[in-house]
Amino acid sequence: MQLSDFDFPFDPSLIADRPAEPRDQARLLVLPRSGGVCSHRHVSDLPALLEPGDLLVVNDTKVLPARLTGRKKPGGGKVELVLVQELAEDQWEVLLKGKAAPGQVIDLGGGVLVSVVRQGAAGTVVRVASARPMREVMQDIGQVPLPPYIKRSPTEQDRIWYQTLFAKAEGAIAAPTAGLHFTESLLAALRQRGIRLATVTLHVGPATFRPVRTEWIEEHVMLPEAFEVTKEAAQAIQQAKSEGRRVVAVGTTVVRTLEAAAGQNGLVEPTTGETGLFITPGYKFRVVDALMTNFHLPHTTLLMLVSAFAGAERLREAYQAAIKERYRFYSYGDAMLIV
Repeated sequence: MQLSDFDFPFDPSLIADRPAEPRDQARLLVLPRSGGVCSHRHVSDLPALLEPGDLLVVNDTKVLPARLTGRKKPGGGKVELVLVQELAEDQWEVLLKGKAAPGQVIDLGGGVLVSVVRQGAAGTVVRVASARPMREVMQDIGQVPLPPYIKRSPTEQDRIWYQTLFAKAEGAIAAPTAGLHFTESLLAALRQRGIRLATVTLHVGPATFRPVRTEWIEEHVMLPEAFEVTKEAAQAIQQAKSEGRRVVAVGTTVVRTLEAAAGQNGLVEPTTGETGLFITPGYKFRVVDALMTNFHLPHTTLLMLVSAFAGAERLREAYQAAIKERYRFYSYGDAMLIV
């Protein structure tokens, strides 16, 4: 398919720069995969929209305050870093905003210096000189790495807003945003309805939100991201499938995790590793029966995955309806449930 198939006209005023309050009052567009009209509800209606025995699967990754600002030495020019992953005790892969050639030293403050080791298509590698672990430094002076389409500086409130209730496994540089809509009261209502919960982990990195720039989407290369499916989660998923109960993925990262952990027979096995699974229209889903997801940017792998699940034409109709009804878009925006 061509990249132009994943474009749509859009009003930038629909981009949300903060979540709904309370979070489960975000709007929810319900889209039947088999056809028919979509309906307009709220996330708090989820217990009534799901069936007893459905298994909700969520991503428990935790976003690091990985955005750091420094100054070049010498010169003093401003440079912004997002720490992506630790490669060795003193080396990190980073996203770099600003010019910094190999050898450039950047002062992050607090006695922390980094020097650029190398740059490449997959990212920039820096060497760190710090008396403290960088995860401790991040907690002290780092900011939440909000997406660039949110046109304001991160605040302390974003450290709460940009985490899900399920967040416990540190390692993401972006939130699994479908999970941001859940509240304790919603979880209680889901449990009372007989809806079950399982957690998996996929540490959201640059691969998830990197735009596709090739004319033909099949030529895009998805960078790997770390994931884990525990024995407990695999057992819960397999039991649901064997009993004919639905597996409802909360977010595209959960879809990729479950499909990556499934064998050709569709059985999900306990797995720890990396996945570069790129799901596009025509993909045969082996595990996921329903999907809750936010609205996504054009030309992204996220939009392509949801198109594969809902059907490209069905999804185009849903987005047109969402824009007409002025749904809030992207990370802090509203959601859709595809069933």
